[in-house]
Amino acid sequence: MRLLLPSFLLTSTQAFLAPRSSHRANPSLHAAGGPISVRPVGIGSSAPSTVLTNFDLESVHDTSDEWIRTRTGIEERRVLVHDGTRKVVHEDGGEKAERETLRTLGIDAARNAIQMSNINPEDIQLVICATSSPDDLFGDAPSIAAAVGCTTRTVAFDLTAACSGFLFGIVTAGMYLENGACKNALVLGADALTRWVDWDDRNSCILFGDGAGAMVLTNTKSDDAKDESEEDGFGILGYSMHSNGGGYDELKCIYRGEPKKITTPGEGTVVHDGSYDLMTMNGRKIYSFATREVPTVLEEAMEKAGITVDQVDHLLLHQANIRIMEVVAERLGMPMDKVITNLYKYGNTSAASIPLALDEAVRSGRVKKGDVIACAGFGAGLSWGAAILKWG
Repeated sequence: MRLLLPSFLLTSTQAFLAPRSSHRANPSLHAAGGPISVRPVGIGSSAPSTVLTNFDLESVHDTSDEWIRTRTGIEERRVLVHDGTRKVVHEDGGEKAERETLRTLGIDAARNAIQMSNINPEDIQLVICATSSPDDLFGDAPSIAAAVGCTTRTVAFDLTAACSGFLFGIVTAGMYLENGACKNALVLGADALTRWVDWDDRNSCILFGDGAGAMVLTNTKSDDAKDESEEDGFGILGYSMHSNGGGYDELKCIYRGEPKKITTPGEGTVVHDGSYDLMTMNGRKIYSFATREVPTVLEEAMEKAGITVDQVDHLLLHQANIRIMEVVAERLGMPMDKVITNLYKYGNTSAASIPLALDEAVRSGRVKKGDVIACAGFGAGLSWGAAILKWG
């Protein structure tokens, strides 16, 4: 299989794309490089108002808070409920109830990130929304961009890479910024997988929650921050990304069209009345995949960044399962006190998990300017990747 990329993906960041040899029957596609001359300047997040605790799930399944907590690290999760609303305060001070959707979560997260960045929304030229569960199948990014004040000159599109989506999104945005195609970019990770969870399956329904996170990135090649950025090395220091479609069956949400006969000449034509099946997951194989591949991809990204594990201040993994985080940290030789996690109160929020956890860590003061953060995402596809960020 041959995949063609724009030349700037191959030259500006010394990226490469080639089959990766491995013991698996289906070698993965692999892209890696760095550094990318961008700077993260804003982070934001948002979660639904409805909380579903482990104790709530005890009334649904033969399970317990202890059983869930010891196996996953999750105590509660936020969910978008069918008739959920929230109070919105307007500029005139008035309040009104508004339906809570994935799009409204994305708008909140984006506004929070933009506010921290001190960048005018009209000066954002690129918006990427990483999601596998949009409100609009045709894409949420354009409507989110419009809602936060971006102009019609802004390019906005969705990107789907499941739980790796946010990480793939910031690297993709970084390529546009590095190439000079735009000056500022907004990247969102937003998912509502509780819409596609089988609530009759005890092993999967306990894992997932909903949420949104966002990051603002700026090009450091052409602004006043150039000298400081180059001197201190802020931005995406290195990255590595993989996909292996040979494992797609381990975690999937497949299209299921019901037959619908329409009247046409002759015997008529049977078309599709579209819908999707509920999500299915082979938990044991996903655990094995994650604990095998994530330490390796982090080491690849660190090599591209020219750093060692001792130079990493924080480890930020996709918030899937505390046991996965513990194994990855152990295999890297990192103590758990360097691991950023809020899994216990949000569950697995898919593409939202990394920015949601990073937002809390930045706003609490745990992550400070100049800190080096090793991030990794992994999930359906199968896709996985890592990026080394220097927070600025």
